[in-house]
Amino acid sequence: MTFETGTPSRRTALRYLGVGGGAAAASALLAACTGVQEGSQGSQSSGKTGNFPDTPDWKFVFVNHVTTNSFFVPTKTGMADAAALLGIPEPQWTGSENGNVAQMASAMETAITSKADGIAIALTDNSAFIEPTKKALGAGIPVIAYNANAGGNYPLTYVGQDLFLSGFQMGQRIARDVTSGDILVGISQPGGNNVQPRLDGIIAAMRQAAPGVNVKSVNTGAEQAAELNAMTAAYTGNQAAKGIYAVDAGSTEACANLIKDRGLTGKVHGGGFDLLKGSLEGVKSGALDFTIDQSPYLQGFLTVLYLYLYRLSGTLVYPPVTDTGLTFVTKESADLYISADSKFEGGSKSDLINMPSSIPLPAPQTLSR
Repeated sequence: MTFETGTPSRRTALRYLGVGGGAAAASALLAACTGVQEGSQGSQSSGKTGNFPDTPDWKFVFVNHVTTNSFFVPTKTGMADAAALLGIPEPQWTGSENGNVAQMASAMETAITSKADGIAIALTDNSAFIEPTKKALGAGIPVIAYNANAGGNYPLTYVGQDLFLSGFQMGQRIARDVTSGDILVGISQPGGNNVQPRLDGIIAAMRQAAPGVNVKSVNTGAEQAAELNAMTAAYTGNQAAKGIYAVDAGSTEACANLIKDRGLTGKVHGGGFDLLKGSLEGVKSGALDFTIDQSPYLQGFLTVLYLYLYRLSGTLVYPPVTDTGLTFVTKESADLYISADSKFEGGSKSDLINMPSSIPLPAPQTLSR
């Protein structure tokens, strides 16, 4: 991922985002970082941020379903970068390590009782967070959903990928390579709102584009270290499978390792989601046909900015629904991700990434009438 450089005022950049810029505004906001004054944060007030008034040290809390999963490294980096830009404390990262909804609900209740200034919640369950969200809003605490959303809930907005659509588009991509037989699809938390819509989207797309394909889901579990064993066992029981895929980061890396370890490169198709090191290397080597980038950095960065603007404006700047997108990373583009090793994608480097000499033409805009 690349970001343009420049020197617009932070006020200009924040106003652009607040009017509804969404994910496209991230580059302008990052450029505004050049105006951040070091040492401005105090114990009682964060000091002036550009031409904005003094603000308290607003404390935001992110409630997550797999707090130690490496997928969320760039999300945590994004939220920390946004907090540094705005001169507020780095948000707290809490929740569950293994998708335990009760633990997540408890963490949200703790954030409410400790009078957090804003809460970001991954709505992995349809009902567990309804009452806590109502309680938070009733106490004047804004709540934003990120990474996973749920119908019938009450967050102010959602920042993350359109999960069903991403699965549907992945299914269409699979149908280009596999038109009959079985495919295995790993899923870390069956039924969870963070991954189940993707699997549903794949199934819907295959019914439409390749009805001769039988989609067999594989429960890989929320523990990242165990996902390879689950995928290996599934393949051992179905070695006629034409493809090995996944709908979450850890399971996708497991698919890449399985195909490589079993010498299946070029013999079966594979693909999945996110940019773990093993997945990117799998794409580069040809073990995977693709992996999908959903910009997890923006899910942290923009969520903090939206909470900040909502509080700063006294609710006047209402946060927009923001789809953080879908980019297919293929063998042709994997090298850029690997060599950049950028913090924007979970890597270790904060270096400026040079812009290419030309930018591929995107799809034409479709406007509602």
